[in-house]
Amino acid sequence: MSQESTVAPFPGAAELKVSNELLGDRAALDAAWERDGYWFFREVLDRGAVGRLRGVYMDLLAELGMVDRDDPHARYTGKSLEGFPFRMDPLSERKAWKPFVQEPAVHGFFERLLGDEPFWIPTVEYRASPPAADRTRSRLDYVHQDGFYNKGIPFRICWIPLAEIDAEVGGLMLAEALHRGPILHDPANPPLYPIPGGAIPEDRWRRASYRPGDVLMMDLNTPHTGLANHSDRFRLSMDIRVMGASENTPIVGRLTGVEPDAVTITGDDGRSGRFRVDAATYRRGLDGKEIPLTDMPLRFKPGDEVILAADRDHAVTLRPQH
Repeated sequence: MSQESTVAPFPGAAELKVSNELLGDRAALDAAWERDGYWFFREVLDRGAVGRLRGVYMDLLAELGMVDRDDPHARYTGKSLEGFPFRMDPLSERKAWKPFVQEPAVHGFFERLLGDEPFWIPTVEYRASPPAADRTRSRLDYVHQDGFYNKGIPFRICWIPLAEIDAEVGGLMLAEALHRGPILHDPANPPLYPIPGGAIPEDRWRRASYRPGDVLMMDLNTPHTGLANHSDRFRLSMDIRVMGASENTPIVGRLTGVEPDAVTITGDDGRSGRFRVDAATYRRGLDGKEIPLTDMPLRFKPGDEVILAADRDHAVTLRPQH
């Protein structure tokens, strides 16, 4: 069965459950998370903060000639996409996520929600998806579970729409209540180990029409995908990962040494050490593919910004920041 046939006819996927009424009730929040594998909050993030982050996207898109800077709908101008930075690398380089999560209203919301100081993991995707050129293909961008690629980092995925995202624009779709089952990826099918077709029941798919101020948080093992953009405008969103600071957080910092079977890291928070790297370590590259053990000294260099999850002196996951 093809992967496309695993998805309920779009936009026939059921609506996400809205979690606003659970705010302030720790037991209810935890129960919903355990049952569904996500929380979906309507209009809880400060609209001014969201608008300022959207403006950073629009400045770059306007500079590239893709939109009119003042267009509230971010309509695509039709300029050639040859050379377009689909991963929005200029925003990654300037760490555009940091000013946003440091805004007092944004920080306060996540602090109250988590009941802890937020620990932001710099695994960030800046999505500025243009209208799809080929509308005969499946609308699924890539069905996956983040946990498969991030062993030992028990974060929550945090997806934030920066503009209205309706059924045409696409947005994010997830599979409800599959986060406590087995990992669905196929380890025998490298390099991206896709989730096989037929693995997700059609009746589990959920989505919504999103608005600025919304936030969708998912378990790291909740299967999900972006949906191809069938509108005339750019789809603007950001996804980032968060944990409570008192949890078993990974080390975020810079490599100070790279050996064939070990790395040394100095963390931004002062944690540091030398960690063994072996075949059991998940060694992820910037392209999302696993790096062969023999290529470690070629692909990682001292000074690289990385995220490292460890079990004592053993590196469980080693990956670049992005």
